[in-house]
Amino acid sequence: MRIFDPHIHMTSRTTDDYERMAAAGVRAVVEPAFWLGQPRTSVASFVDYFDSLIGWEPFRAGQFGVRHHATVALNPKEANDPRCRPVLDLLPRYLDKDGVVAVGEIGYDSMTPDEDAAFAGQLALAVAHDLPALVHTPHRDKARGVERTLAVVAESGIEPGRVLVDHLNEVTVKLVRDTGCWLGFSIYPETKMSPPRMVELLKTYGTERMLVNSAADWGRSDPLLTRATGEAMLLAGFSEDDVDRVLWRNPVEFYGQSGKLDLGDVDAPAPTFAGNSILRGGE
Repeated sequence: MRIFDPHIHMTSRTTDDYERMAAAGVRAVVEPAFWLGQPRTSVASFVDYFDSLIGWEPFRAGQFGVRHHATVALNPKEANDPRCRPVLDLLPRYLDKDGVVAVGEIGYDSMTPDEDAAFAGQLALAVAHDLPALVHTPHRDKARGVERTLAVVAESGIEPGRVLVDHLNEVTVKLVRDTGCWLGFSIYPETKMSPPRMVELLKTYGTERMLVNSAADWGRSDPLLTRATGEAMLLAGFSEDDVDRVLWRNPVEFYGQSGKLDLGDVDAPAPTFAGNSILRGGE
């Protein structure tokens, strides 16, 4: 089973996670820029964070044969903080970088006017830079948030097939299914989606444009739940080809639209990374 996790925050995970993921069949990941758990106080902290997403983290993943890509954006939560909004002016510098395969995570947290402006502006950046967009849907009032999300996407003029609407569930999947957007589902130990629930959705809606991710981060999450979902699909009667489509070919097709997805030679040793000591044991 080959697995491409299209949404996982490896900055918050250990090298043990990379080792376990590789053993489970995870060969590629996309790490979206996100909120780090407490407010950032300056634009400079975003610069360091984005630099790590395109430099250090791909190197770290490469130690275990995992190909790492990123998306960059001003996340919805921090779009409300005036100290962070100048990050929007920095994004073009990063959107042209190798390994940056989408604008994201963008979308809504609390559905404020500031979030409206950041969302629309970053969809425009996706169009201008010929990149797909990864859209975060809010954890509260999710159905209304998805409806508002789809309205903004329609107003932006971006091609729906270049938009992935993430963190969907049984209620919101119906809103997105016929829009032409891609559908993302985050599998969690206790919240969001579970492997059995995901299997039922795949039985109902099929495998086309459906992506499964772990969205693993600092909190209670599990980077191997993509594998668990694939195993649950097989037990439910889905074919190995169905599993490969959901866990590999669909994310490859979506992020491949960036023209910057590099999955070649994933088993090659990673090059050394500026000034690090990890190859000699760390310090």
